[in-house]
Amino acid sequence: MLNFFNDANWWCLLLLLFLAFLLGWLLSKWALKNKYKKALDECEQKNAALRNVNYEKANSTFSSQKNTNSDIKAIKTRDHGGVAVDTTETPTLNFDSFGKADASQKDDLKLISGIGPFIEEKLNSIGIYTFDQISKFNSEDIETVTTLIQFFPGRIERDQWTKQAKTLNNK
Repeated sequence: MLNFFNDANWWCLLLLLFLAFLLGWLLSKWALKNKYKKALDECEQKNAALRNVNYEKANSTFSSQKNTNSDIKAIKTRDHGGVAVDTTETPTLNFDSFGKADASQKDDLKLISGIGPFIEEKLNSIGIYTFDQISKFNSEDIETVTTLIQFFPGRIERDQWTKQAKTLNNK
């Protein structure tokens, strides 16, 4: 019985213990890696879902439904240079100079270069629906429309909306 615990058996036992430790350590690393990988995948899926929710909200502004005043989220109080904007005075359009129209007479204003769905929706919300109306804009009307749609000052002149509208109106 004394020969059972000789030097060779001790080395074998020590080697077996070391191999068991190494195997346990490797298996724990693999298990933790899979656990964290699953958690990371779940986080990425949740982030993707949140990003898609944001896109759906952004795309909802292009819906065909008419906006109501309850949709307004913010009021512009500062200009690009940080200059305070007077929010008490909202200009009104002079429909006598370019005419009135309603949604039943609506033209596809997106055919004018520089007008996309967002700007078309804003123009419709202030009562501009037809090429004929845009073709009759004078400089005062252009300033008023630019102020009312609050989007890209100078764009109407730069993209020559009145000239494009005259061309499209004659077709």
